[in-house]
Amino acid sequence: MNKLSPATDLSVPVREMKIAWKNNKKRPLGIISKYPNLPFEQQHDQHNNQEDPANDPNKNQNHTELNQEEHHEPLDAQSEPSDSSDAAKLFHSFQAEGTKLAEAWVTLGRAQLNFGEPDSAIESFDSALAIKPDSEEARDDRHTAMQLVKRRKQLHSSGLSPTRNRYAVGEKT
Repeated sequence: MNKLSPATDLSVPVREMKIAWKNNKKRPLGIISKYPNLPFEQQHDQHNNQEDPANDPNKNQNHTELNQEEHHEPLDAQSEPSDSSDAAKLFHSFQAEGTKLAEAWVTLGRAQLNFGEPDSAIESFDSALAIKPDSEEARDDRHTAMQLVKRRKQLHSSGLSPTRNRYAVGEKT
């Protein structure tokens, strides 16, 4: 048998490849945020305050005062409704938010049940019932969680393990 030498019989032509790097310098990005007092922009802002008229401290102060005035107006409107229709609208908006909050507590309680935490779930369902006492979902789910806690207590008092006898097949004794 002939031994083939890799250099002679199986040689592969070698091609040279040129790699070119771009030497174009990228332009620096301008300041994206114009908010003052951000810790990561303090050094950059000190250098640009002299050049950029948009960073005028008087302008930022006026903007802050406007925002504070805007936030006080809705509070005054909510605390002193001018007529009964405003009060009714306010009541319905709070009632809708309460319904959403109660649903959120029920959802949290169900998630806690799924993760095997019935004690925490009972607290969540109690919070939902405090917000919306006529919620049948919260009441039923709380009852289910209470039954799970009761079964767990019975299991612990009997000395049985939930994993050891879980899949046992046989007659009851």
